[in-house]
Amino acid sequence: MSSDSHTYTPPKHIVSAATIVLNDEGKLLLIKGPRMGWEMPGGQVEEGESLKEAAIRETWEESGIEVEITKFCGIFQNVEQSICNTLFLAKPVGGTPTTSSESLEVGYFPIDEALEMVTFPNFRERIRYCLDETTHPFYVAF
Repeated sequence: MSSDSHTYTPPKHIVSAATIVLNDEGKLLLIKGPRMGWEMPGGQVEEGESLKEAAIRETWEESGIEVEITKFCGIFQNVEQSICNTLFLAKPVGGTPTTSSESLEVGYFPIDEALEMVTFPNFRERIRYCLDETTHPFYVAF
């Protein structure tokens, strides 16, 4: 790379972690976010934090549910916005559904109903991929 008028700008990637939480009745945990409506809990990985730790922390912060990660499912990469979303299957091990500044509503829903409720483009696809273990591990770039 030449050093003329171009200065190097380090990449500004965003790495996030989300959980697909199924309870003992096979119902899916969803939160209703203020911007994107119903979705799985998740958010940005903080510096010095593992993907798994971030998934657990974000789920707790957004839903009040303590989870145990049971499986790494895969990655959805938004190439244009430089966002890598890592997805995990998890089971609840404590807590009670509680709203937060990031969630207007929280609850467990039958899978078919939950998928209907999730309207943001490709969030539904992410959940489907996670629920279909024959696709694991997946990598989807869009």
